[in-house]
Amino acid sequence: MTSLPAGKNCHAALNPLHSLIYFAPEAEQEYTAAGLEAGRMSYFAGRAAAMGPVGQGVVAATFFNFSPSLVARHIPRAWDLVAPADILVARLKAVDRVLHRLLGDGIHDDPEVREAAELARTATEACTAAGRPLYAAHADLPTPDQPLLALWHAITLLREYRGDGHLAALSTGGLDGVEALITHTATGKGFTAEFAQHSRGWNQQEWDDAQDRLRDRDILDAAGELTPLGAELRRETEQTTDRLARAPYDHLGQAGVERLTEIGGRLAKTAVANGAFPAGVFAQR
Repeated sequence: MTSLPAGKNCHAALNPLHSLIYFAPEAEQEYTAAGLEAGRMSYFAGRAAAMGPVGQGVVAATFFNFSPSLVARHIPRAWDLVAPADILVARLKAVDRVLHRLLGDGIHDDPEVREAAELARTATEACTAAGRPLYAAHADLPTPDQPLLALWHAITLLREYRGDGHLAALSTGGLDGVEALITHTATGKGFTAEFAQHSRGWNQQEWDDAQDRLRDRDILDAAGELTPLGAELRRETEQTTDRLARAPYDHLGQAGVERLTEIGGRLAKTAVANGAFPAGVFAQR
């Protein structure tokens, strides 16, 4: 078995390579060329298309920390504009373009990309679909032949597998979507509070009401910081998430995890250095 920190470190190294697609101009270009509307529709339809033409309730449930009213502005209308299968084609085109831009035109010739793709694919062999709806939908998609896209696909599976488990951990802790978002930003990790609130579509009244609920439960203090109880809740949530995400890394083994972390970390650092994410999105504490 690998250690929990090893799996978490591997996730942290790989995740930027997946999530950069949500900030890439190439994504909206490909989605709008396919027929989607510009703006937030691209994100919701692009990530949800693997589930087929589902309703806004399913997308709100599986995406969790987005305002249902924001989701409803775009889903299910997106499926009237473009079939989910065509959206998935556009998504892979965008991934190919943005990874080439951020990692360089010679990235296809990097032997470590092929190695990392095989390591990540091996890890996904231990992922199971039960209770993991978003992972299961993406796991049903074919693995791309191209090593770089195969690596991105496998990283996506690992990310959604962990994400589905994270939602279970948050629900166990009694946090709804906006409360989970607020408590996470209060840790000083991840998104800034301003970006989180705006990008997830919560209006100020909804945000303030959620903060009041958290204060009533002694999770936030008057200044909006985590109380000792709140900090412990977040610690337990992350530990549960790590435990629920452990299987693929145990399956890969310690040496494989370390090697995948090394290669993925190198690629992610290159992507970030080349502007994968805009300034002002992530907290700096």
